[in-house]
Amino acid sequence: MNDARIRRLVIVGGGTAGWLTAALLARALGSQLKILLVESAEIGTVGVGEATIPQILHVNRFLGLDEDDMLRAVHGTFKLGVQLNDFTRVGESYLHAFGDLGLPLGLTPFHHYWLRAVQGRPSAAGAGGAEAPSRGRPGAQSLWAHSLNAAAAAQNRFARMDKVPNSPLGGIRYAYHFDASLYGQYLRQHIAPGIVERIEGKIVDVRLHAEDGHIESLLLDNGSTVEGDFFIDCSGFRGLLIEGTLKTGYENWQHWLPCDRALAVGSAPGGPMRPYTQASARTAGWQWRIPLQTRTGNGHVYCSRFISDDEAAAQLLANLETEALGDPRPLRFVTGMRKLAWSRNCLALGLAAGFMEPLESTSIHLVQSGVNRLLAMFPDRHCDPKLIDEYNRQTRFEYERVRDFLILHYKATERSDTPFWRQCGAMDIPPELARRIELFRRSGMIFREGEELFTETGWLQVLLGQGIAPARHHPLADELSDQQLDHFLADVRTLVGRAVATLPPHHEFVARHCGMPAAAAARATPTTASTETP
Repeated sequence: MNDARIRRLVIVGGGTAGWLTAALLARALGSQLKILLVESAEIGTVGVGEATIPQILHVNRFLGLDEDDMLRAVHGTFKLGVQLNDFTRVGESYLHAFGDLGLPLGLTPFHHYWLRAVQGRPSAAGAGGAEAPSRGRPGAQSLWAHSLNAAAAAQNRFARMDKVPNSPLGGIRYAYHFDASLYGQYLRQHIAPGIVERIEGKIVDVRLHAEDGHIESLLLDNGSTVEGDFFIDCSGFRGLLIEGTLKTGYENWQHWLPCDRALAVGSAPGGPMRPYTQASARTAGWQWRIPLQTRTGNGHVYCSRFISDDEAAAQLLANLETEALGDPRPLRFVTGMRKLAWSRNCLALGLAAGFMEPLESTSIHLVQSGVNRLLAMFPDRHCDPKLIDEYNRQTRFEYERVRDFLILHYKATERSDTPFWRQCGAMDIPPELARRIELFRRSGMIFREGEELFTETGWLQVLLGQGIAPARHHPLADELSDQQLDHFLADVRTLVGRAVATLPPHHEFVARHCGMPAAAAARATPTTASTETP
């Protein structure tokens, strides 16, 4: 019986995507195959986003990384969510917070009880015989008053807390802010010796097998050849293998996500070390602000049809909190995905597979989930077409659901002050997203499908934050008396408030556990909570 196992796996491109892929595959399969990573020091990496989502903690645990050591090396801080400013209306903001919101009662999600408090009980027949809600409860408060993460973010507090002590409440759920390029280097340094071989060089030609069209080898500019059984394309936007050689095609989603350019610039450390990412809508896009230990990461994502590059740069620089550390670095992109992320014996990850603007910090996660799928479906050298089809089906599902979540931030806006926002509010949207919005608008119900990334709680916060108000709540929420409802919601808020009061300021926690001496000296110590309450 012939041995068709994959023995040589070649990764094309370094950066965060390449080295994260190498680290995960080395950990999972290092004893079974040889991994080669081809990159050139002359080719830069993109590094637009410096924020992550909580799934990255699973990566670090799988790789056996020490969290404090990692954060110290990558200048990292902690992230409790994303504050979205001016997306719904100018002057309004909300937080897409990680973690739980309140507590469910039985099978009924918490937000239906909160909706009951806001809307009141159905009381009398309205127009057409429909039940009309009475006025809401006098003590009804913001949904986010029942979120531990949101309350901690509002006070710039943080600590690791798996569960709120002596209560049924879940704890703090968090991710990181860090320098993505340093994270890639850190992963490289922590791969066990002898498993991954780095090869320096530029690829000048790709050779295919005559029989099946699979990639056979890469020819480098120094004349050497790199052979492999399976190839992973982490070459960035150009997709050197997946597109340049195999011509799989690209699906353009700019008619739904119209931004096509970004400018990124660091600014001096200073001001509060907020434990959350900030995304602030501008006239033709949005601006990010990400606090690191040694600097603040800033960027402006925008649509070039509505604003010039010079105007976009001026907006970015005018809205920095501290002095810029250089000139803004430009980036052009087309939001979308490869029509086939896996073709023949080549699989694309990172920017080679597609691009989602960093509004919800999904870039690193999409690499992580792509590797997870590959490990679950790891092929032999023949690469069964049915396996490839299933990988591509699951990848498309994930990308489309992330796409829809991002579109929601643009479509559900009441802004009409600029041509960009008027276009966003008027655009047609994918049928699946339209169905989800209408279901929530009519019933307050949200259902997560399959393995899609964002949870019901994530969808809830953005739907409500973008001004979509449900017409009713679940009838089971009416089982409580008014007094029971008031006590239930007040008890949750009390538990949240007590837990937050035990947390130290974010900058103190960072300095104590994973701080860099230079960063502590450079950053001004914050003394008050952020004035921008989620």
